[in-house]
Amino acid sequence: MRLQNKINLYTTVLFVILLIMMNLFVYFVSSYMIIDSEMQRIRAETEKMVESMNESLNIIPTEELLRAYVPVDGMVRVVTQDKKALSPVTSSTEKELSKLKKTFYLGEKSEKITFHNKTYAFISIPIIWTDEHVVNLQVVRSIQPSIAILHVLRMVLIIITIIAMVPVILSSRFLSRFITRPVTSMIETMTEIRKSGQFKRIQVNHKSKDELVEMGDTFNHMIDLLEANFVKQEQFVSNASHELNTPLTIIESYASLLKRRGQVEPDIFRESVEAIHSEAVQMKELIEQLLLLAKHNEKWNIKKSEVNVAELVQHSVQSFKKAYHREIQVIQEGEYLIHTDEQKLRQLLFIILDNARKYSDQMIKVYIGSKQQKCVIQISDQGVGISKEDLTKVFDRFYRVDKARTRSQGGTGLGLSIAKEIANVLGATLDLESEEKKGTTVTIALPMN
Repeated sequence: MRLQNKINLYTTVLFVILLIMMNLFVYFVSSYMIIDSEMQRIRAETEKMVESMNESLNIIPTEELLRAYVPVDGMVRVVTQDKKALSPVTSSTEKELSKLKKTFYLGEKSEKITFHNKTYAFISIPIIWTDEHVVNLQVVRSIQPSIAILHVLRMVLIIITIIAMVPVILSSRFLSRFITRPVTSMIETMTEIRKSGQFKRIQVNHKSKDELVEMGDTFNHMIDLLEANFVKQEQFVSNASHELNTPLTIIESYASLLKRRGQVEPDIFRESVEAIHSEAVQMKELIEQLLLLAKHNEKWNIKKSEVNVAELVQHSVQSFKKAYHREIQVIQEGEYLIHTDEQKLRQLLFIILDNARKYSDQMIKVYIGSKQQKCVIQISDQGVGISKEDLTKVFDRFYRVDKARTRSQGGTGLGLSIAKEIANVLGATLDLESEEKKGTTVTIALPMN
């Protein structure tokens, strides 16, 4: 069943149940009030009858006295303790009431009774009779007019319930359409996206400010993310294909040269083998970096331990100096112990130092300090710097600031992307400040707790 039909069905059933319950409540309350009012009125008349009879009991004959007080649609009688009726008097329309079962009550009695499919009010009051014995003065009066009114009320409520179901059904149908409109629009948009392959958004009315608007905004935001990721994926595949195609082309060219002239010309043989080996190493490094970037955060196998940041930086700098024979100055403000993955942090430092080496021929400065309860490592170079336009793109995969340095420097454009990933899994932040022809400063901020 579609969501719209479910909302329509459930809403209609709920409203109908509430309407029936409300009408039942109205009917039973009205019934109680009407019947109780009749009983109170007849009881009051009976009590007045008792007062009048006490004054005239020994003056007027019993039958005439009772006939004077008989209701127009009922009966009045006197019942003794041995359950005998003395002179029962009925109205002309209620002759059958004389056959009503005789019962003597020690106290007052008032109730609603049914006799021959008619409803009556029955009142019994004990009084002292002429022989000074206690008898019951019983008055039976028809309350059929009130019952007829209740029947009419019941029919009216039933008709009202049936009539009210029409606007309830129509309004619930309108409500279900209104509620499911954004969902329907979303389904249509998603179907259109699936068929056309183009990313589209749904129109959102921001005036209502309800959950449906939030759902629409969330959907549009999700489409924005999907489109951005799709574009990045296309760029990534295109760039990766290009980067892998270049070494393969070089290897193929040198392999063909080896086949033609390698056996007779040793210089060409050595050049070809070195070029093939170099490109194979470069391609292997590229593939490893691509696999590294493809990992999810939970697959990085983080092994945290207590690390002395100053010692780690000093050891990393010494190793870097020996490998590349570069001058690096370390400025240390204190000792900092943090809980992190030592190997991943070392890898992050090597990536930043390697970038500083490639784009600067002068001394590299490394600063170790703290700021806002975080351990800060700053690596600064005095190289070519980065323009403001390129600064926002340096963490994109395969992006190079200096297009002329591409493969001659052995770079793949993935270093800073990997550095960003490593910083994320370590819970660190990576900020980059740069100015053209003056240099670049990369700041790594690590939580100390």
